[in-house]
Amino acid sequence: MTSNLPDNIRQLRDLIVGCRLCPRRCGADRSAGEFGACRIGDEALIASAGPHFGEEPVLVGRGGSGTIFLSGCNLDCVFCQNADISHSAEGREISPAQLADLALRLASGGCSNINFVTPTHVSHAIAEAIVLARRGGLAVPVVYNCGGYESVETLRLLEGLVEIYMPDYKYADPAAGRYSGVDDYPSVATAALAEMYRQVGPLDVDDCGLAAAGVLVRHLVLPGDLAHSREVIEIVARTAPGCALNVMAQYRPCFRAAEYPELLSRPSHEDVQSLRAYAQSLGLQRPE
Repeated sequence: MTSNLPDNIRQLRDLIVGCRLCPRRCGADRSAGEFGACRIGDEALIASAGPHFGEEPVLVGRGGSGTIFLSGCNLDCVFCQNADISHSAEGREISPAQLADLALRLASGGCSNINFVTPTHVSHAIAEAIVLARRGGLAVPVVYNCGGYESVETLRLLEGLVEIYMPDYKYADPAAGRYSGVDDYPSVATAALAEMYRQVGPLDVDDCGLAAAGVLVRHLVLPGDLAHSREVIEIVARTAPGCALNVMAQYRPCFRAAEYPELLSRPSHEDVQSLRAYAQSLGLQRPE
């Protein structure tokens, strides 16, 4: 790392020594070649990158969202739809300088934003790449597209680098955290959401209908109301008033969901629509 980078980048790098970059605080010395609970060492690995047109319309625009899919994850969701990426260390190792160049190429190709997918466990490298890309002329918003299980300490060191935070809020019931390998998901996710909202506020959409800054939360509805979705919506409305919330109907049993019989069905269309209406009644935006 070059010596002329901001102090917050050095502090983020320090967090991977006896790793405490995320709330798992696994203690691996990733700076010395050890692998964290995320299965990743010092440098980021990318699985794929390019314009993506399947994100929320406010992120896509004419040129797509410039998504960079990062290998590994700090959660172990048994129903993960991207398990081939998030639950593996397969991918191409990439330095922050190379990551910055990639972001600049995506932006110059017409992408509406740079969308880092599952960045939490490599936020030290992401932050450095953003600084370098901005110095290289990057002018589109940066999206931090994460699972919601974030360290407030780490988020504070990202302040000023991220325009759009897009966390999941998976569960209001701590017991449901077992599906992601953690037992404190709601308390951690709520504190993280509050910090994101403090930094960037509710979602701001420009005259072209594209997100420019703010918080956009995703909530995947699970079968049997395992996530306690109405309570999720209430927490989001209290913690980040007026932010955007995408109540998602895309759940399907995949990866290791078969190990849990309660995860083998799918939520009904009526349940999802009712939850979307409830979110709007509490003043949350629907991203369109």
